[in-house]
Amino acid sequence: MRPNRLRELSAAKQTAVVGWMMISSPFAAELLGHAGFDAVLIDLQHGPFYIDAAVPMLQALSATPAMPMVRCSANNFFEIGKLLDAGAYSIICPLIQDADDARRLVDACRYPPMGSRSYGPARGFLYGGPDYFEQANDTIVVWAMIETPQSIRELEAICAVDGLDGVFIGPTDLSISLGVKPPLKWREAPVATEIARILDTARAAGKMAGIYCTTPEMAVDMRRAGFDMIVLANDAVMLNAAARQWISTVREG
Repeated sequence: MRPNRLRELSAAKQTAVVGWMMISSPFAAELLGHAGFDAVLIDLQHGPFYIDAAVPMLQALSATPAMPMVRCSANNFFEIGKLLDAGAYSIICPLIQDADDARRLVDACRYPPMGSRSYGPARGFLYGGPDYFEQANDTIVVWAMIETPQSIRELEAICAVDGLDGVFIGPTDLSISLGVKPPLKWREAPVATEIARILDTARAAGKMAGIYCTTPEMAVDMRRAGFDMIVLANDAVMLNAAARQWISTVREG
């Protein structure tokens, strides 16, 4: 089976740099896949599209060096199964509140005896290889998002769940849950304190830790802090920022 880039980088103590897609476009997926990211994630939670649109984007990513990832819209057994069958090599699940939620996520992502995933990988064979079934449980990377007051309280129990590979911080929702409104103040308490605690807890449990970064400066800070995976905002943010910068240069030049 094709190796998982996230596992390779984590084993080498290197940080994976991941792109994030909010725009429904196979061409945009192809562009990001060739931009130098280790992986590119397709966002079904907040992206204005669903599974039918995600599949062509996964197909486009398959022809690039970037590994295909997906954030599911919810902890739904059937949706997660479809996304894995479509070729996603990593799943990030939002709103994981406790260990029971984490166990349901793992159950959806792993074939028996580790879980209850139904056999029918479809594109999984095409991207992963003919030994997909034998290797999938050890290859697919599963992340639980930590972003709510309850998930913060239940962090240790979530990290103790067998078969869960890592925790992923949604920093803006985390900040709001701590009573701090946007814009994100990642260098200040209590947000900075909680980010550090989540990272330390994941490390102690032998799990990977990832985080969404709202600015390049934050991404550098999180890489230096030792996160296994950092996400550089998303395609919509980058497109908007680049367009505004070009317009400003032309108008002021």
